[in-house]
Amino acid sequence: MIGELISKIRQKRNITKSELARRTNINVGHIAHIENEERNPSHRALKSICRALEIPYQPLMYTYDKVFNEEQRLNKMPEHISYNKILAVSSADSFMECPVDFPSACLALKVPDNSMAPRLEEGVYAFIEFNSPIEYKDIGVFEYDGKILIRRYIIRKDALVLRADNKDFDDITLTDNSEYNIIGKVLGTNTGLIF
Repeated sequence: MIGELISKIRQKRNITKSELARRTNINVGHIAHIENEERNPSHRALKSICRALEIPYQPLMYTYDKVFNEEQRLNKMPEHISYNKILAVSSADSFMECPVDFPSACLALKVPDNSMAPRLEEGVYAFIEFNSPIEYKDIGVFEYDGKILIRRYIIRKDALVLRADNKDFDDITLTDNSEYNIIGKVLGTNTGLIF
């Protein structure tokens, strides 16, 4: 996944592999291996690549050991991973122990509403793994229309849907023109629920 994202970002910025190799002092063949998912970059190489592409290091680092499956590629998930954004937090309650059951959790997010009730009640903490590929029926954290939402990821034959478990909340149907970002995947909660 990380090599695929590096390739997409490089191409989006109109930088050739040779130019990226020059800017990073990494052999062009090694860059090709990384982009073809044949090798993962070292942390040092990834930092150098991120500097050369003018993107933050940490959001891409979260994708380090992740892999897109064919269904995720068909649904254009690589285009919606937040490689150049970080989550802005307006306040923090405190630190919380990261449970052994969720070693890849990056954040404990207080559920802001009852859109996912009864599974996720308002006020519980959901443990989030940043930039994790979302699969059918996974609960994820998404940026959509300027808001942060916790929703279930549904794949229909003709559309992708962000669905609330609580029927009082409307489904959000995503189209090719929808602008949304996948922030991460909900792994479980501080009440012991594991997804």
